[in-house]
Amino acid sequence: MRIAVLIKDRCKPKNCAYECIKFCPRVRAGDETIIQGEDGRPVISEDLCAGCGICVHKCPFEAIKIIGLAEELTEDLVHQFGRNGFRLYRLPVPMAGTCIGVLGQNGIGKTTAIKILAGQIIPNLGDYAKKPDWAPVLDNYSGTELYEHFKGLADGTITAVFKPQYVDQLPKVLKGTVGDILHKAGTPQAYDKVVTTLGLENLTAKEIEKGTLSGGELQLVAIAAALVKDVDFYFFDEPSSYLDIYQRLKVARIIQRLAKEKKVIVVEHDLAILDFMCDNAHIMYGTEGAYGVTTFPRAVRHAINTYLSGYLKEENLKFGEKIEFVSHPPKQRQDLRVFVSYGRLTKDFEDFTLEIEPGIIREGEIIGIVGPNAIGKTTFVKMLAGVLKPTKGKIEYDLKISYKPQYISPDYQGSVRELFDTSAPQLFTSSLYQAEVFEPLHLKTLLDCQLDALSGGELQRVAIASAILRDADIYLLDEPSAYLDSEQRMIVSRMIRRIVEKSGKSALVVDHDVYFIDMVSDGLIVFEGTSGKHGVANGPYSLHEGMNRFLRDVDITFRRDEETQRPRVNKPDSYLERQQKESGEYYYKP
Repeated sequence: MRIAVLIKDRCKPKNCAYECIKFCPRVRAGDETIIQGEDGRPVISEDLCAGCGICVHKCPFEAIKIIGLAEELTEDLVHQFGRNGFRLYRLPVPMAGTCIGVLGQNGIGKTTAIKILAGQIIPNLGDYAKKPDWAPVLDNYSGTELYEHFKGLADGTITAVFKPQYVDQLPKVLKGTVGDILHKAGTPQAYDKVVTTLGLENLTAKEIEKGTLSGGELQLVAIAAALVKDVDFYFFDEPSSYLDIYQRLKVARIIQRLAKEKKVIVVEHDLAILDFMCDNAHIMYGTEGAYGVTTFPRAVRHAINTYLSGYLKEENLKFGEKIEFVSHPPKQRQDLRVFVSYGRLTKDFEDFTLEIEPGIIREGEIIGIVGPNAIGKTTFVKMLAGVLKPTKGKIEYDLKISYKPQYISPDYQGSVRELFDTSAPQLFTSSLYQAEVFEPLHLKTLLDCQLDALSGGELQRVAIASAILRDADIYLLDEPSAYLDSEQRMIVSRMIRRIVEKSGKSALVVDHDVYFIDMVSDGLIVFEGTSGKHGVANGPYSLHEGMNRFLRDVDITFRRDEETQRPRVNKPDSYLERQQKESGEYYYKP
């Protein structure tokens, strides 16, 4: 393990007898190089420090702290993809009667770990040259909690189902109607129950390969295809993507009930939903595309708070940057120059009508858009972007619009570098875009990748950057958090805010992650009505008024975690929920 030695400003060499240096084993060995410092303070070499902690305890001012830095392990290797390929260390452990969560950055092996536990990949224990076999796996895990699990997979006595992450790829691999697909996947009894519980009655006759299903509908079909199977283990990889908050809570409750009877593991980036759904959670850390390490399980609240801190206290290990949540007073909409004003608008389709109440968007303002799926949010964004024309009313303004769609298709043939060279060369020449877009989104590692070879999260980062870099007055971003991990979501929200503030432009952001919307928005447009039939857009409201109106309709309340200030869903009918509902504060008290 690598060591970081921090000498704080509390170090007072003139008033100190250098107790920390006197007792250092390295000094006694005659290595004087570690006590030289230009300002009189001791300088301890991180290369020579053994991390014994003697100096920490001897310092009278508590000025020294020694922290272990994350690096690849030398043991517990589970699987390796080739000579210089990705390496996975340790695995989550399924537990009967408990919903287990997994959280961590993208690209560090969460999906690989789940596929191994689901039996789709036989772990090679680092011996990538040989064809993997269950015999050495069983020998390696003999006497551990995972032995019976792997033995059951090897014998075929344990069955598992894996709900994939990228549900937008399902139309490319499945054919037939939704009903036929679900019938083939499970039993008639399970089919009727799952279809009714998830509200899929109107989808059963639709053919999945024709591309008529939305992302949220595809997600529900994928979840249903897992639930109709009667198996021993269920694995859900990002079940909340593309679902609105109503659907996320419904799915979370279904998975909770399932976990009381079967073993369930869930990978999820919506921290509020993960907290609500799971009992315990494993943290995964590492380097994207290089290695990943699974930690031992913690109670879900403690696991999420530890992940946000970037520091494993028990192991004295720093594995990431701290993600800070701020309990701020409700943002007030500023009285700035009006960018866009629109009157009452109507858009009629064959079986759906959207009504837009009058509103204005000001310069330098970010408006969040919230509401159920199939209620008209994307249609409204497309109307503002000029992609769709309203049936009644007009949108009259002479502004440039940059639109990032909900579903991203890598139509461009070429590398990421070639895409930006062609469409946004300012990314490489502007200090603003270098500091606020290129570095935060970690685009450097993607430049030489072909666009059609990117993962969902990588493609999302490129699409967000492309939209922000266009010459525009208003950015319209549809579900920018999809496929991003928790840390990337916080980074993107801060990036959007800084770009809008520094450039004096405006943005509209459609998303289902409640905290992402809270972090990025100055005001809210709230969509209400009946999904698939009639939608009404009200606002923009102030963030405080809009969030309370939205959550009142959802019938849930949020509180702030005392330790991290992150949002947490209150338990139904709890004292806090009753108290907040009575006061009308559904999100947080100002």
